[in-house]
Amino acid sequence: MVTTPGPPPTGPGSVAVLLAMLGRRVREEIDAALEPLDLSMRHLSALGHLTRRPGVSYSELARRAGITVQSLQATLRRLEELGAVERRGEPGRGRVAELHVTPAGRRLLGTAEKAVAGVEQVMLASLPRPERVLLTRTLVGMVGRLGDGPG
Repeated sequence: MVTTPGPPPTGPGSVAVLLAMLGRRVREEIDAALEPLDLSMRHLSALGHLTRRPGVSYSELARRAGITVQSLQATLRRLEELGAVERRGEPGRGRVAELHVTPAGRRLLGTAEKAVAGVEQVMLASLPRPERVLLTRTLVGMVGRLGDGPG
């Protein structure tokens, strides 16, 4: 049975609800765009974090991604299988394995970012450029005020 969405929420909390709804839909669209690359938003996020912070540990990457180390392990295992990420250094005796994006991982990240840009282009197609700039600035400010800055 196909259901049609009701009218958008209005009143107190409606912006937060709309942003949550939009976030869910955008994530679904991004995951669909990344599927041909055998990636998901979680993989893309890990690659992005590792590109910005080469050599980060599993626990630090999990903290930055807001997930448990156990959840992160499956994500990184898949990225290692794809040749996108490698571990350097042997863990043990107080040492921590460092995670690095490989050249293949950087190429994969570039391709994935193009797929995400395609989703964004469709989503923002009806907004004139000045409104896109304002929307971006507004969202960055909102994320910052919630204590989890971009990246």
